[in-house]
Amino acid sequence: MFLFGLFAAAAIVMAAIGLYGVLAFSVAQRTNEIGIRIALGARPERLVAHIVREGLSLSLAGLAGGAVAALALTRLMSGLIFGVGVTDPITYGLGALLLVAIALLASYVPARRAAAVDPVVALKQE
Repeated sequence: MFLFGLFAAAAIVMAAIGLYGVLAFSVAQRTNEIGIRIALGARPERLVAHIVREGLSLSLAGLAGGAVAALALTRLMSGLIFGVGVTDPITYGLGALLLVAIALLASYVPARRAAAVDPVVALKQE
């Protein structure tokens, strides 16, 4: 059981790193667009909210697909899990909540960094 928990923790850490990497790369690719928006008068806090909302929508779509796949694969895992139901709502809920929190942080940090960039620097980057 300890080994199973260790692999679950490693999977969460890898998911967090991957999620942060994808969202940070996505924001970095849009630095020119963000610079143009700021140069045209967009407020940085609204820009950050827009980027976080997009990151969350992508993450929620992935979370929904993962939940469907997890529920479909519970029959294979039922022989390996003792003491917890294979469709335990607390486990699914806490896992989903943790991934949503990671997605919020993973989209907020690069968005905040991109919104703080000087528009001239962002436009010259291309």
